[in-house]
Amino acid sequence: MNRFHILTLFPDMVRDGLNTSIIGRAIEAGHLEINAVNIRDYSTNKHLKVDDYPYGGGAGLVMQPEPIYRAYQDLRKNMKKAPRVIYLTPQGQVFRQEMAKELAKEEELVFLCGHYEGIDERVLEEIVTDYVSIGDYVLTGGELPAMVMIDAISRLVPGVLNNDESAGEESFENGLLEYPQYTRPPVFLDKEVPEVLLSGHHENIRKWRYEQSVKRTKERRPDLWEVYEKEKGKKGE
Repeated sequence: MNRFHILTLFPDMVRDGLNTSIIGRAIEAGHLEINAVNIRDYSTNKHLKVDDYPYGGGAGLVMQPEPIYRAYQDLRKNMKKAPRVIYLTPQGQVFRQEMAKELAKEEELVFLCGHYEGIDERVLEEIVTDYVSIGDYVLTGGELPAMVMIDAISRLVPGVLNNDESAGEESFENGLLEYPQYTRPPVFLDKEVPEVLLSGHHENIRKWRYEQSVKRTKERRPDLWEVYEKEKGKKGE
């Protein structure tokens, strides 16, 4: 089982977003566990306040270090080893499929969701192991990026997907975008399903799909195609 712990000010948002569809079924089946921890529960303030004005001035508020640290320590005492703690921030390394594969090997992962103008640097230095971004833009908090990452990582956990081949044939798995997909009806708006997919000839289908992946990657993600070609060159293919 893989356990995802999310330190957040909005635990219901995380639970509601992840307890559905494939991820929800995987949780019910015991392949995943989602533990949304409310940082406010660890505030020592009678009003459960967890933020304050920044030293040195400036707009907005900053999340205080103590409630976050107390929440982390409460999690840590029930773990065999110190977990990787991922802080969702535009300043982090961009999340990609290779990182998802790496993180899927971890039994326990902690996601720290910031809000306001950020989090006091001292607690970040103390507990965070990975600074990760899902893209070059700013969101109101770390909950949506955490859910994006958990969704991508969960798909790579054994037992989560019904078809074991599904994760291996998707975009990015071999460095290329996924080929086009078709289903019934065979004709829609005068557009027919490619004949090769109806042939039953597995080798021809495999070749067609590869050619389509190459074509689509060149057209839509030339940056990925450039990397793919370089990797092929290194391998002498």
